[in-house]
Amino acid sequence: MSLLIKIKNGLASEINAGLKKQGTVSAADFVFPPNTEMGDLSLPCFGLSKNLKQSPNEVASSLVSKIKVGGFIQGVRTAGPYLNITLNKEEVTKEIFKEISKEKGAFGTNKSGKKQGVMIEYSNANTHKEYHIGHLRNIAYGDAVNRLIAANGFEAIPVSYINDFGIHVAKTLWWLVNPENHENLKNTDVEQLASKGGYLAKAYAGSTTAMADNPDAKDDVSRVMQQIESRKGDMYELWLETRQWSIDQFAKIYEELGVGFKDTFYENEFIAAGMKKVSELYEKHFLTRSEGAIIADLDKFGLNVLMFLRSDGTALYPVADLPLAMAKFEKYKLKKSIYVVDIRQGLYFKQLFKVLELMGYKQEMIHLGYDFVKLPEGMMASRTGNVVTYDDLKQKMVENARKSTEEKHSDWTAEQIETVAKKIALGAMKFEMIKVGRDKTITFELEKAMRFDGYTAAYLQYTYARVQSILRKAATAKAKKALSLGHRKEQELVTKLMKYTEIVILAGEQYEPSEIAKYLFELAQQLNDYYHEVPVLKEEDESIRESRLSLLRSVNQVLANGLGLLGIETIEEM
Repeated sequence: MSLLIKIKNGLASEINAGLKKQGTVSAADFVFPPNTEMGDLSLPCFGLSKNLKQSPNEVASSLVSKIKVGGFIQGVRTAGPYLNITLNKEEVTKEIFKEISKEKGAFGTNKSGKKQGVMIEYSNANTHKEYHIGHLRNIAYGDAVNRLIAANGFEAIPVSYINDFGIHVAKTLWWLVNPENHENLKNTDVEQLASKGGYLAKAYAGSTTAMADNPDAKDDVSRVMQQIESRKGDMYELWLETRQWSIDQFAKIYEELGVGFKDTFYENEFIAAGMKKVSELYEKHFLTRSEGAIIADLDKFGLNVLMFLRSDGTALYPVADLPLAMAKFEKYKLKKSIYVVDIRQGLYFKQLFKVLELMGYKQEMIHLGYDFVKLPEGMMASRTGNVVTYDDLKQKMVENARKSTEEKHSDWTAEQIETVAKKIALGAMKFEMIKVGRDKTITFELEKAMRFDGYTAAYLQYTYARVQSILRKAATAKAKKALSLGHRKEQELVTKLMKYTEIVILAGEQYEPSEIAKYLFELAQQLNDYYHEVPVLKEEDESIRESRLSLLRSVNQVLANGLGLLGIETIEEM
């Protein structure tokens, strides 16, 4: 249990004992005053006033005597309807430093999840399409949420579901086998492209244009889809080959981003089971026929109609999604099943979850929708080829980071420069996708993302590297005691460190890694303000210097832990 939660629980227990069941206070009721001069913790007494039939001011005054001063508690006083508690800074500082030093990378984690299984499905990319910055938001956000789930004591089960069997595949293959386009394929050395998946993206975009000028294209594409589903013939063989191009591309990207999955599901693996299940549900009148299509009528639930099969018999998303969900519940013991898919699919997942519920599945199912990523010039669209691909973005950002690193470190080897440049670039790419809430649209601007003096990963990485440089120069053993931190900014940093564990809990409960990003930025700002104002290495008093170095070590450990939850690497020297 973290120090802050321990203190809050202790305060709540003392107050509840004094109230003798006339009212109840929990640790969550204690908040931080807007001004530290008012105290370190505060209890608003508005809720208790109703139970005790006293004014909030009277309640606050009556609670002062119920809290014992001593240990971590230095003083208790009222400010109108608020009960304000001042902490013993010396005791708190010693304990928080001890806790961080002991737990190191585990500091901030908790066991509240009790190892209950939570599956999170993300990086649901489509084969035969390019991997672009919209996909990057999905994987960066999903990976961070997965790490938060684990940090809060759950058994996090990250999985990926790849759409390798949709109509977009048929469109791409239809374009590839067109005689004119086939010549283009023969004349293109796909081995020289950033990835073979990149060529498929061009083919998909080309199919959109070609279909618009071809009145027979829709029927042709439908026939291609049917041939793929038959799993026989040239179209099926071409599907197998080109599908692997995309899978290889995804694997490369996952490795670069440091993302791993416990399991990967593919849509094609569930089509047969899904078609069988659709037939069973139709026979039971759970599904009905409408204008030749097979649907689930969910109108009485306010969810309209969910189509399973088109009138030509080809499958839509729920045909595979239904048996996939069933397979998840059968293979893994899950408390929750989470889907990270963009907000456009909000209604679809409400429909899917309702169908599963009506079929008897009671597990909690959650759709975490996120908003769009756009460019300064507007929205992107895969079907037209108007996208910034992952490979192009990474290359540009690495080049930018490489240039700035070379300017600062002309004595470094090419390998050192490249290693740091990649960490800066990948950190920036991830941070830009998770530094704001998932309900916010992101306008991706490369130059801003790479700045070292803004709300960026580079700023956090640079702050960490700067502190590491100070600690290397100090070259001293860790202080046994840290009792000489009397400066106001030092106490503010200690208080900020205490809050980290609660931020991890909050971010986990809300599935919002942006809370971690915001916290880290504020911590780095406070640290930089402190370092500019208060001497560390130049401090002549050895006890004070050692205490300040302990503070820097603690702050850097929390920076490293927080960045780790966001999937971002720290850098020792920049």
